[in-house]
Amino acid sequence: MPSRHISSQSFDDMLSELGDDPAIPDPHGIRKTTYPKSTPLQPPKPSKEGIEPEALSSQNLLGQIPKFGGFLTFATCVFGIGIALLIGYESLKTISQAQVQESYKEISELKKQFIQLRTELQMEQDDLYETIDLIEVSVHSLTENKPIHKVAAKLQALPHEAELRRWRYLGLSQMGASYQAFFDSGQGTVMFQKGMLVLGDWRLTHLEKDLATLSHSKGKTLNLKPSKTE
Repeated sequence: MPSRHISSQSFDDMLSELGDDPAIPDPHGIRKTTYPKSTPLQPPKPSKEGIEPEALSSQNLLGQIPKFGGFLTFATCVFGIGIALLIGYESLKTISQAQVQESYKEISELKKQFIQLRTELQMEQDDLYETIDLIEVSVHSLTENKPIHKVAAKLQALPHEAELRRWRYLGLSQMGASYQAFFDSGQGTVMFQKGMLVLGDWRLTHLEKDLATLSHSKGKTLNLKPSKTE
């Protein structure tokens, strides 16, 4: 380790800074008493109690103005946002109510149309059932009653029916509002006015150029034509 040269003055200064060693007695008072270095005096700070109340209040007010302005701005923003939200909510509420009313109107119209269609369908269904019933009755009567009717008609001929079937229709004439029909009865030509009785209960009920119809009181009819007898 290299040696260092320290002067006696520097060594004394270092010892002075370190202080006396209390473990070494000093009966003759050779050591010098060292005193701690005094801290520099600082000027006294003015106490707050010495400030006038008016100055304090003015300073507090001036210090609170920026805070109050910021709070007022924040409150104004919050109030404006609240008003905007309220207006938007009322607008949405009005639009929603209008849409709900319009939906109710459309539903009511659809309900009316549905009821009308259902009524029409029910009426058509009833008419269809009635038509089916009539067809079934007609088919039943044709399949069961027609042969019996033919047999009964053949077995029970009405009076004068066979004789009238041999007649031949010759034509008609008109005098005013009345019509007369001419027939060949096999014994000569006979004439009858429309609506008159011909033989027995047979009446001349219908006249055309090529057709004369005789009807019986029991509902049976005979059609006579010029070409042949029916």
